[in-house]
Amino acid sequence: MVGNIKDINEVEVKAEGAEGAKKLTLIGPKEGWEGYVMREFHLEVHGHTPKHTHPWPHINYILKGHGILHLDGQNYKINEGSYAYVPSGALHQFQNIGEGTLSFICIVPEEGDK
Repeated sequence: MVGNIKDINEVEVKAEGAEGAKKLTLIGPKEGWEGYVMREFHLEVHGHTPKHTHPWPHINYILKGHGILHLDGQNYKINEGSYAYVPSGALHQFQNIGEGTLSFICIVPEEGDK
């Protein structure tokens, strides 16, 4: 399977506490990757994901921009090339603190793609 991000619809993240966040689902069960989903998120200037927890882990890779990952009471600066593992049950939030879009890949188990 080969695709291009230009062909994927970007959808607004409507979770309570999210602001200026959009998601594209790149690869998942529909494309043949059983059990996992790879998404790309875009956070506008001053945008953020909700501060939340869930019972699954996820893996993240920062594509562009500057931000902060709030992870279990610690703040970590993130930028292009940063990667992060968010364990199950960890309180976390991605926040854009740069002057442009913060974009990152997020891989979760299938049940984590809501």
